[in-house]
Amino acid sequence: MQPRIRVGVVDDHPLYRDGVVFALESEPDIEVVGQGESAQDALQIAQDHSPDVLLLDMNMPGGGINAVSKIAQRCPTTRTLMLTVVDDEDEVRSALRKGAKGYLLKGTGSSELVNAVRLIYRGQNYVSPSFAAQLIMSRGAGESPSPDTIRRFPELSDREEQILMLILQGLSNRLIGDQLGLTEKTVKGYVTSVMDKLQVRNRVEAAMLASERISEKR
Repeated sequence: MQPRIRVGVVDDHPLYRDGVVFALESEPDIEVVGQGESAQDALQIAQDHSPDVLLLDMNMPGGGINAVSKIAQRCPTTRTLMLTVVDDEDEVRSALRKGAKGYLLKGTGSSELVNAVRLIYRGQNYVSPSFAAQLIMSRGAGESPSPDTIRRFPELSDREEQILMLILQGLSNRLIGDQLGLTEKTVKGYVTSVMDKLQVRNRVEAAMLASERISEKR
């Protein structure tokens, strides 16, 4: 039997926190091991329970980003997922730099919440898809790059570079396949190859790397 994912939830709005806890505990592979409402609570839960994933409200008393920084230093095995109503790019980048592994907008459905927890538990990063494209594309000053605008990736084939540019535009594997006349399975193989060659862990990191290289050459 697979061990359950041990999760902590810290948010200073009791009704929202209760909803998150209910959604998580409805899943057979997830166990909520601690709850709190402040940065101090978050650190205490991390130290006392060593949860696999700790969900933190960005704007809770004591500051979510402050909690992330301390937890990353003192409890490195605990991965943090930020919860917020504000889709602020600077806050997202700050949280990720401080050690957060994900960023989820409040108001998303329970299925996305559970999926994010599982992905972070497996060692991946997660940014809400609705915000990931905004986060990525903001590096390009609002422009939508096309495959012809960049040849900054000699390690990639022409097709891989083309797919990277479509990832940068926020397209899913299915939509990329529809645009290029490829099956979703074929696109998935290309995406895996792109991530391996660029030495990134997921498509968000790949897209952010592409955006940075484009910005450097403008």
